[in-house]
Amino acid sequence: MTETDIEHLLFVYALQNAVKHDSPPKTGTVIGTLLGRHPEFRSSAREIGAIASKVVAEVAGMSSSERRARLEELAPELLAELDEEHEHTRELPPLEDAENGVVMRFAPNPSGPLHLGHARASILNDYYVRRYGGRYILRIEDTDPRRVDPAAYAMVLEDVEWLGLGITDIVYQSDRLDVYYDWCRRLIEIGGAYVCTCEPERFRELKLRGKECPCRKQGIEENLELWQKMLDGEFYEGGATVRVKTDLGHPDPAMRDYSAMRIVNSPLHPR
Repeated sequence: MTETDIEHLLFVYALQNAVKHDSPPKTGTVIGTLLGRHPEFRSSAREIGAIASKVVAEVAGMSSSERRARLEELAPELLAELDEEHEHTRELPPLEDAENGVVMRFAPNPSGPLHLGHARASILNDYYVRRYGGRYILRIEDTDPRRVDPAAYAMVLEDVEWLGLGITDIVYQSDRLDVYYDWCRRLIEIGGAYVCTCEPERFRELKLRGKECPCRKQGIEENLELWQKMLDGEFYEGGATVRVKTDLGHPDPAMRDYSAMRIVNSPLHPR
C-alpha cells in the first residue's frame, strides 16, 4: 500500500471522527483507528504520525456540512457505521409513575468546585427532568461552616451553568435552619430522636457493640428541655447531639442512632 493510500485512509477516518463528534478530529484517535483496522502499519507509526497531522489540519478547516458530504462521497460505509451507532443508542430506564413529572435534587457542599462525581449525578437527574418534566432543585448543603469555602458558592453556580443543568429552584440549607429545628422538635415529640450527652468515644464504643447509650432511655420532656438548651447555647461544642433512633442491630454501624443535630461554635458562618 502506497503513502497515497495511507493518506486516503487517514483522511476518511479523520472525516468520520469529525462527523461523529461534530468537532475537529483528534490526531491520536485518527491514528489509533488506522492502526486498529490495519495493524500491518504499526511498524510505520512514526511516518504515519507526520501524514496524520497534515490530514487532520485539513479536515479541521472544513465546515460540518463539508465533512459529512466528503465522507459520504469517499467512504459511505463509514458514514453508515455512524448512523447505525445512532440507531442503537441506549436510553436510561424509565421511572415508574413519572408521567406527571418528577422532582430531582442535586445537593453539593460548597467546599470547592464540582468534580466528576458531581457531574455524573447531576447530569443523570437532569436527564429525567427533561424527559418527564418537573422541578430540579439545587440544594446547597452549607450547614457546617467548617466545610464551606465562601468562594465555592459562585464556583458551584458557574459549574452548574457550564454543565447546562435545567435548575428550577435554588435552596441554601443555611437559610432554612428554623425549618430543620422545627422538624427536629417534632421528631423528639414523637419519640423518634433523643439528645445524647455521652462523650463521643463512649457512644462510639457502644454503637459498635450494638448497645444503647443511657441517654436513649430519657423521656420526651427531658429531651425537649435538653434540645432547648442546645438552641440557647448552654452546651459547648460536642457536648450534646440529637440522635435519630434507628435499629442498633443494623449491619452498618454508621446507621445506628446517627446524629441529626450537633453544635458548631466556630468559625462564623460566611452567610
